[in-house]
Amino acid sequence: MKVTFPHMGNAWIVIQTLFESLNVDVVVPPFNSKRTLNLGTKLSPESACLPLKLNLGNYLEAANAGADTIVITGGIGPCRFGYYGEVERQILWDAGYNYEVVTLEPPDGSLAGLAKRIRFLAGRKNSWAKILKAMRFAYLKSVALDRVEDLIHAARPRLSHPLYTEKLYESAKQRLAQTMTEKGVQDAVRWVQETIRERQEGLNSMNEGSNKPLRIGIVGEIYTILDPFSSVGIEEELGRLGVEVDRSIYLSGWVGSHIFRGIAPGYRSIRSYPRHAKPFLPHFVGGHGLETVGAAVKFAREGYDGIIQIFPLSCMPEIVAASVLPKVQETYKIPIMTLIVDEHTGHAGIQTRLEAYVDLLERPRLLRESIQTREGVLGVGG
Repeated sequence: MKVTFPHMGNAWIVIQTLFESLNVDVVVPPFNSKRTLNLGTKLSPESACLPLKLNLGNYLEAANAGADTIVITGGIGPCRFGYYGEVERQILWDAGYNYEVVTLEPPDGSLAGLAKRIRFLAGRKNSWAKILKAMRFAYLKSVALDRVEDLIHAARPRLSHPLYTEKLYESAKQRLAQTMTEKGVQDAVRWVQETIRERQEGLNSMNEGSNKPLRIGIVGEIYTILDPFSSVGIEEELGRLGVEVDRSIYLSGWVGSHIFRGIAPGYRSIRSYPRHAKPFLPHFVGGHGLETVGAAVKFAREGYDGIIQIFPLSCMPEIVAASVLPKVQETYKIPIMTLIVDEHTGHAGIQTRLEAYVDLLERPRLLRESIQTREGVLGVGG
């Protein structure tokens, strides 16, 4: 058995670590690219959403490396993600790829079904003690990856060279991918913290990087949030524009809530979102629609300058959330922009919209600074 899986941001590092800890052959598909999307689009129904098309492209590329088993998480409620496992299996079989598909989800809220599938993937040679140890280590690595992402979000608008920040981020991911000890994980995070701090101290001594950046919260469907290819790299682009980004969902928080039913909260727990969303959306609508609204309210209450919702074309839960967000915008007087992506989305178009949006958010600040400068010159308010 050679296991593969869909590419979704940094999840590959966690999944690879889990299977390598259990001595299970794993094929990491190539990073998402235009080629991946083109391959998947050829097999997909036209109305299928972007993640499904990328998933299929991942599996076709992994098949060339000998993969024969797919592991994918499941879902519940009015979201097509819950059908991905079976739909993708049938599409692949019709195309001549005899993949075994293992869907990891606790059926009806029970962990027994999840345990059965994990046992199948791990094989009888691994004891439950070893399996649980491997799962714990993979989870710790997912938390560390999320911490690193958060550090990079804060560093992008504050460090003077965007290329340096991205090289630091790539180096950190490689360190975390390669280490197989808890100390190594901790050392990697500490190295990123210290490197950023040293760099910022050097900039501050030259009176650079001292401006307080705009803050934008990213909300929406999990795949397009976590996967930079799907989001057309908006987090990096916003950082280049001098914006500090935060997002509604981080990998470890989603795993802890979705797979392990809240047993492990993750780096950023998503448990509070239904409470924040209740005045605007009081019930579950499938996917991450409820989390999108709840996170938008939370960001607004915390004084963020703007919110961007991003989701794949035809994603019903996010369409519901998008219909509610104008009420959040009106209530909290915060600009909210929606970006919808599919296989035709281009970088130039997204870049132009982001630049215009950031300019819009900058106007109130520039106006305040202008008034303050004028008052200082005239001696007003002193």
